[in-house]
Amino acid sequence: MSQPRSSSPPQSTAPERAVPGRPVAQRSVPASTYRLQLRPEFPFAAAGDLVPYLASLGVSHLHLSPVLEAVPGSAHGYDVTDHSRVRAELGGEAGLRALARTARGHGLGLVLDIVPNHMAVPTPLRLNRPLWEVLREGPRSPYARWFDIDWEAGGGQVLLPVLAGPAEPGAFAVDGEVLRHGVHEFPLRAGTAGLEPAALLAAQWYRPAWWREARTALNYRRFFTVSELIGVRVEDPEVFTATHAKVLELVRDKVVRGLRIDHVDGLADPARYLGRLRAAVGDDCWVVVEKILAGPERLPSAWPVAGTTGYDTLRRVDGVFTDPEGAALLARRYAEATGLGPWERTAAACAREVLTGDLAAELAALARRAGPELAGAVRELLIASPVYRSYPEDPRPAPGALEEAAAQAGRGPVDAVRELLLTDRAFAARFAQTSAALRAKSLEDRAFYRWAPLLSANEVGGDPGHPAVGAAEFHAHCARLEREWPGSGTVLSTHDTKRSADVRARIAVLSQVPEVMGRPQGPDPQLAWVARQSALGLGEAPQAADRLEQALLKAVREAALRTSWTGQDTAYEATVPGYAAPLDLPPEAARAAETGLLGMTVLHLTMPGVPEVYQGSETEYRALVDPDNRRPARFPREELARLDAGAVPHGAAGRKLAVTAALLRLRRDRPELFTGYAPLPARGPAAEHCLAFARSPGLVALATRLPYRLARAGGWRGTALPLPPGRWTPLPVPGWPPGSPYEGELPLAGLPDAWPAAVLLRVDGTG
Repeated sequence: MSQPRSSSPPQSTAPERAVPGRPVAQRSVPASTYRLQLRPEFPFAAAGDLVPYLASLGVSHLHLSPVLEAVPGSAHGYDVTDHSRVRAELGGEAGLRALARTARGHGLGLVLDIVPNHMAVPTPLRLNRPLWEVLREGPRSPYARWFDIDWEAGGGQVLLPVLAGPAEPGAFAVDGEVLRHGVHEFPLRAGTAGLEPAALLAAQWYRPAWWREARTALNYRRFFTVSELIGVRVEDPEVFTATHAKVLELVRDKVVRGLRIDHVDGLADPARYLGRLRAAVGDDCWVVVEKILAGPERLPSAWPVAGTTGYDTLRRVDGVFTDPEGAALLARRYAEATGLGPWERTAAACAREVLTGDLAAELAALARRAGPELAGAVRELLIASPVYRSYPEDPRPAPGALEEAAAQAGRGPVDAVRELLLTDRAFAARFAQTSAALRAKSLEDRAFYRWAPLLSANEVGGDPGHPAVGAAEFHAHCARLEREWPGSGTVLSTHDTKRSADVRARIAVLSQVPEVMGRPQGPDPQLAWVARQSALGLGEAPQAADRLEQALLKAVREAALRTSWTGQDTAYEATVPGYAAPLDLPPEAARAAETGLLGMTVLHLTMPGVPEVYQGSETEYRALVDPDNRRPARFPREELARLDAGAVPHGAAGRKLAVTAALLRLRRDRPELFTGYAPLPARGPAAEHCLAFARSPGLVALATRLPYRLARAGGWRGTALPLPPGRWTPLPVPGWPPGSPYEGELPLAGLPDAWPAAVLLRVDGTG
């Protein structure tokens, strides 16, 4: 591990603030990315073996999950233990550089997922050397500046909630310079080895404790409510330099061409961090941030990044394939069956539960800073915030939060907290970090599991209370992306989505055919609704019953209505497997879901932004929440080879693969087609069912919306799509029937049944 330096870092790596509007070099923006989940069973060498296939698929960059040294056996890599080394279990730095050479030889670049917000509190602790040194030497350690530790709150000790039960002094044993307790080992403070057990523990710079104490007594900043991940103070220039040296070396050496910044909202000052990072990597590096934009929230324009990782786009793409009338009907039936609702009340209740329960230690830390007389106002402002967080450049609460909080805590205390946010930078930063953790835990990890009338809307960045998105909103989002963030990432499925796009498309069709949902039965109506939708979404996937059971068990613990992770009701949980019966959609609903999924795929791969394909999702990919979505992927190499040899796509999975490959290759080979954006309205009695737009003068994309409702209304009935000037022909895709070019308009009734979404290219030499 690199030692912290006492001297100031070079000016080039530590600008005082972000550079407003700093352009990102166009050559650094990928045509598309393909996400690979690395793990000891799938190391760099395995990724290298896939490179020829992925190059053939048409992607331009491989997006790798975190590659720095992590907890041994980690299946994700977000639990970093050493920033100075590439993970040995994946093949080490030599393996990463070899993968980069292989990728470069096939025309591909590498994008790394980096984790600036936190490190692991591992077992054994010595794997995290900076933390080990802080525990050994206390606040005077040169590494103490790395971590947000409130020494005063802990009585001069860091609480370590790592034990399986209450700490008994007699259970600890001295072994040289190490203190042992079962599988755990801790560093001994110098000169304390000969003390009696109770005095020995009292003399350390840490206090080993039962894991349950974290909820109320934790005195270090963590990732959400995960005490095994300790927050890192990358706002400190020396900490930034030490934790980013290896990544920056890989960027300078052109091993890495892009970076995904994990959980940017966890940082004290995201803008300043991103400014420092941009100065260090230069303009020729694509940088996107994992940032959830709630409702009308916008990415700060001064951030020197290409955009977000794309959850804002996912919500819009999902939403245009959701019927608002059917979704509203399902919400009413869900509320009647369960007594839960509406969404806004559920979300607020979950925020209060999480803040006063799981995040009680974080709330107490803020109350200590603000003073006991303002504790209630701090709590109410956090609960009322409609966005994930505020930022140091504007630390004021989001509009509406002041009034809502004042109604609960009083105008005077709320105004006093607002003034504190404007004048105390340290308090404002911690308030914002707590707000981000609260939004994520109370919405994504509780309310999304509790409010379940239409689970396809309960996705990261989603708005379950308003699941449907109109065509106008979708077009406005795309136009804004093209105008402001053309290099932003876009996604449909990721390692963090609670359900893959294929599963969400099958669940979303319930908004068109709510009768398929029926009246789920069982002693627990809420679980019955979740189980039926999950089963319909997964369908006849391999090992569906076992996978459903695991996902439902996680769902009931996250919902925290009858059981929870920290208060498990074993008798209730024993009933969960009875709800995990596989179930498939009726044929007509299944075909409507396939139409929706193909439309989602076409929109995603043609709209503004940089599309990412999650491993294996170029073909049929049905996955539930992690760890289900992080299972070893199946890569359809043979199927793609057969398509390239002239085979006709087989079923929905084959059509998805065929159109994905065709569009990825087109984006790679003809990037000039993917510029500009203009909505194309259809005309005729079924015009609302056609979503279409033009990119550049030479490409038109269209998708069929709500096909089940369209069929029940009598089909297209003469509806047509007026085309821009010129002659247009369908993008060559295996299985698409050949035909004459179109001019003037496209009769939508002429779309082949198997291809309800299409891409047209201008063929008169001007496109």
